[in-house]
Amino acid sequence: METVTTRTVEYPADGLTMVGHLALPAGTGRRPAVLIGPEGTGLNDFQRRRADALAELGYVALAFDLHGGRWFTDPQEMLERCLPLIADPERLRGIGHAALEVLRAQPRTDPGRIAAIGYGTGGAVVLELGRAAADLKAIGTVNALTTGRPGEAANIRCPVWAGVGSEDPIMSAAQRDAFTAELQDAGVDWRLTVYGGARHAFHHPPVDQSVVPGVAHHPRHARRAWHDVLALLAECLPVAAG
Repeated sequence: METVTTRTVEYPADGLTMVGHLALPAGTGRRPAVLIGPEGTGLNDFQRRRADALAELGYVALAFDLHGGRWFTDPQEMLERCLPLIADPERLRGIGHAALEVLRAQPRTDPGRIAAIGYGTGGAVVLELGRAAADLKAIGTVNALTTGRPGEAANIRCPVWAGVGSEDPIMSAAQRDAFTAELQDAGVDWRLTVYGGARHAFHHPPVDQSVVPGVAHHPRHARRAWHDVLALLAECLPVAAG
């Protein structure tokens, strides 16, 4: 019986050698594909397992890198790397486009059927891909309600789903309102799910989050958010249609 196969892929972006994780479904034919953006801490085994899980469902999946193979354990180091990135849409787009081209070039990928999901900083990357008019069939983000430059949301060509915790101090109610107003004004097909009682990074199993205020794992909502991501893909990028 054929199974999922995985491998590391290296590619240049943002002046670094990125180290992504590619997961391929069983079989030999072309399949729809999903780009997966990690949290600001970087690509770790949790995100790699997300790619593997999507491959088990029949998708070609690439969990992309943000930091040239680094995974930050020090919150201050992470912020020093991520805050300038989030403030610079062109750098975010460069990281996203580099990963998207790697995924699109895979022989198993149906290049016309790609979606992108992202978490935290990785979510900001996939949103900027949408604002740059990337050919995507769906965009999903968790804990990433970043707004873009005026008028560019009109370039988004696909449905957008976003999830956020109601008690997230980073993605506040005001930020939620700004994000949804941007998408609504641009005529984007958007949805926002607010998970009651959840804080920032609620979807990620606890690592060492005690020093980061407003960050906490919420197992029940983490499961729900993953199911909501899968529902988005099932609606916009069904494997059976591939």
